[in-house]
This record gives sequence, structure tokens and C-alpha cells, in this order.
Amino acid sequence: MLKRYTFWFSAAIIFQLLTGAFHAVSLFVKPEPANDTERQMLELITTYKMDAGGGFTPTYSNLFTALSACFSLLCFYAAATNGYLLVKLVEPRIMKGILAVNVAIFGICFLLMAVFTFLPPIVCTGFIFFNLLAAYIVCPKIESNV
Repeated sequence: MLKRYTFWFSAAIIFQLLTGAFHAVSLFVKPEPANDTERQMLELITTYKMDAGGGFTPTYSNLFTALSACFSLLCFYAAATNGYLLVKLVEPRIMKGILAVNVAIFGICFLLMAVFTFLPPIVCTGFIFFNLLAAYIVCPKIESNV
């Protein structure tokens, strides 16, 4: 079972879905300040509008919400695409390339999370990355006769 790439790929898909759902919940939770400093910071983040040029004046909260939504969408898109390819039994020669793309994208994502965020997103993207990496490693390499 651990030597079949489909096991690791399925686990990565499940973690992509869970991470997307877990992260999407953060879009609906309003942070509560614990002290006066946090209260002031949250007020500035949600009310101060910076001039971004071109008539755009987003708050930092708007930018943070957009980035959070994009991360959830990345996870859902990857899970849907990977799940579709797995169900369609795409041949390993093609799947090896798909896995390489996934490993690159989620590897970069994992590094960015490790440097710029906190424990839950680091752990979630780490699970995705390492399962994709394991799937890539055990995916059979079939030579083409072309």
C-alpha cells in the first residue's frame, strides 16, 4: 500500500480538501483583540485605506481576505483536478509530470508558509507537500518508445 503512488496521491488530495475547508473558515471568523494594542492594530487594519493607485483604496484587511480566499481556492482547485485525474486512471507516465507540478507549487507554498505564517498553515501545507513528494517518488517511471 505505501509503495503505490495512488495511496500518497489520495492522501494529498484529502489534505488539500481539509486545508481548503479549514482555511475557508478563517474568512468568516472575526478576530477579537486581547488588549488595547491589538484593538488599535485591528482598527487600523480594518479601517485605514491606503491609496494603491488607479482608484483602488483597499484596507489591509481587504488584502488579507483576498489572499486567504486565494489560498483556499488553490487547495480546492488542486484537489478537484488531482481527484479527477486519479478517478480517470491517468497513466503513470503522465501522472509523474502532474505530480512534479504539484510538488513544485506546493513545495514553494510550504516554504512561504514556513517563513511567513504560523503553525496551522505550516502543518497543513507540509502534509500536502510531503504526501505529494512521496507520491512522486513511488510513481513508476515508464519510458516512452518515441
